[in-house]
Amino acid sequence: MATIDQTLHQVRARVARACSAAHRDVQSVTLLAVSKTFGADAIREAFTAGQRDFGENYVQEALEKMSALADLRGELRWHLIGAVQSNKTRDIAQHFDWVHCIDRLKIAQRLSAQRPPDRPPLQLCIQVNVSGEASKSGVVPADAVALALGIAELPRERVRLRGLMSVPEPQQGFEAQRRPHRALRELLAAANERGLALDTLSMGMSADLEAAIHEGATIVRVGTAIFGSR
Repeated sequence: MATIDQTLHQVRARVARACSAAHRDVQSVTLLAVSKTFGADAIREAFTAGQRDFGENYVQEALEKMSALADLRGELRWHLIGAVQSNKTRDIAQHFDWVHCIDRLKIAQRLSAQRPPDRPPLQLCIQVNVSGEASKSGVVPADAVALALGIAELPRERVRLRGLMSVPEPQQGFEAQRRPHRALRELLAAANERGLALDTLSMGMSADLEAAIHEGATIVRVGTAIFGSR
């Protein structure tokens, strides 16, 4: 069985090859290791192998890991990639560095109000339901730009809107995988045409990171290919 050091090396090689094929600088893509359901020991092993960004779906689970890894707090970046519940916004605002799954202005407002003033701005992405799946969270594409404009009005010293995120329906084949990622990229361009300066596309996972990078992903969220099956 491969070690986390080995699997991280394999995933980084995939990212590098995809960037080369897309004529992009490999430094333009951040690898986000999705560590949900894996313990603090696995995160520490990934940290030792050079990984710094970690994605969690559940706030309470993440807080327990943050406590266990308190000695690394200044070196890890914690990303929330699961749905945000209103009763969890204070914990999120206090402890996370990024939130990828904003789909309502109310949630962004609460995070802004609850972000401690001594912490850097909380980095936000709007989750867009690009595939229109009833089971998926996210704003419908037609409402994404309006939501972005609303969030951009919040105090930038508390929260900063960085871009868009999606979890599209799985597709077979490179071209089919590219389509939903292209749609998200086009939405980002539409938002920037309205005067925003968004720079982040959080899209692509273990199965489709190459297609996402080809369409401009700046963050790819990879769990299974690093930590193994859940």
